[in-house]
Amino acid sequence: MKLSTSYRDIWKVSIPIIIGSAAQNVVAMTDSVFLYYKSEEDFAAIGFVAAFYIIVAAIGFGFSRGGQILMARLAGQEKPESVGRVFYSTVYFELVLAGLLFLFMTFGSYWLFAGLVDSDVIFYKALEYLETRKWGVFASYLGVACVAFYTGIARPVFIIVDTFILAATNIFLDRALIFGMYGFPEMGIAGAGLASTISEYIALIIFLIYMAFDRKNRIYDIFKFPKWDPVIIRDIFGLSVPIVAMSVVGLGSGFVFFGLVENFGERSLAITNIVRIAYLILSIPAWGFCTGINTMASYFVGAGQPEKVRTVLWKTSFLCLGITTIMILPLLAFPTQVLYPILGDERAYLIKEAYPVFWVLWGILTTFSFGSIFFNGLIGAGETTLALKLQGLTAAGYVISIFAVVRASWGTMVLAWSVEIFYWLVIFALAYAFFQRPKWQKQKQVDTADHFVEE
Repeated sequence: MKLSTSYRDIWKVSIPIIIGSAAQNVVAMTDSVFLYYKSEEDFAAIGFVAAFYIIVAAIGFGFSRGGQILMARLAGQEKPESVGRVFYSTVYFELVLAGLLFLFMTFGSYWLFAGLVDSDVIFYKALEYLETRKWGVFASYLGVACVAFYTGIARPVFIIVDTFILAATNIFLDRALIFGMYGFPEMGIAGAGLASTISEYIALIIFLIYMAFDRKNRIYDIFKFPKWDPVIIRDIFGLSVPIVAMSVVGLGSGFVFFGLVENFGERSLAITNIVRIAYLILSIPAWGFCTGINTMASYFVGAGQPEKVRTVLWKTSFLCLGITTIMILPLLAFPTQVLYPILGDERAYLIKEAYPVFWVLWGILTTFSFGSIFFNGLIGAGETTLALKLQGLTAAGYVISIFAVVRASWGTMVLAWSVEIFYWLVIFALAYAFFQRPKWQKQKQVDTADHFVEE
């Protein structure tokens, strides 16, 4: 593959990823929307437990991006056989990780939820959802490994097709299993979990069939099954930790935030869930561009052109900002009309009560457009240790601020959401300062080729 810093190449890499990265967001949003029509208790519960499961999905996705970065680096160095070995190492690692997370959801979620939730209704409904949803973790983690492969070699177009299949299947099964239609049993919130799980397995099977018949990937020795390679696993782990930390801290603080809001009553939790649905939709472009910048930054470093990284970072950030702004303006101007096709008017009062936070979302997404992309530029360029330090310091301040605002007598939901704006501003300032240093471009390229020598 050949990449440049042009807007055309940024679009070519990022647009399919933007659509593909929407997979878990689409699943979570679909579950929430159907349960919104089921009951306010189900809607409140899915807001809490879906926030937890998105963290689980983000862990697998984050670790797959370590493999994606390595594959992009090796593609830039024109080492296709090594790309294939990294792909299978990513698959092996994801399977082990899926097993560990499945065990945690089976034996640890009860105690975690008990420590965060006061309402018995929310607690038991959350467990009911997770009982059927946890089985999808294996399909989800294998799926993101396949996505990482096609993203790493800059051929992510089929991701669009597979995401549409996932979304369409989940919509049909949600309707069937939640409400008991088309001859299926009425399962309520448990049906939402089962629908999402089945949808992920169907999407994975179709993706694997496509890979088997895709002749263009033959140069990567895709049909060879190499042994477990601890060196490659270590490299994937090292690259992925900052990405996973960013996702877990961001989503984890949101999960804790949901637990704290629940203390004020189920109505507050339902209102916050309205905001979460809007956030899920509006953040899709930003997360897609973040994944794309991992590939492009790693490619240019691997090709010996680190000076191009800064250029592509600025271009990607402004593209992301433009798309996000276009998406959010209708929501700010006509919130009820925009959300009506999704939520209807049965509980339109929740939309009105959530409206002030929509303005905060604009600020969050603006700073997110620059902070997250420059941060992911650090990771793609191989500066994982620095990225992890920056993430740790900034995240600590963020979590402390969230607790202070939510627990304080003067705290409000608007202020609590506003903390994230300052989080992304700090992330951007620190990452920008690093890329302003001229010496990073002159440093010796970190090359994993000592291990990936063509055999």
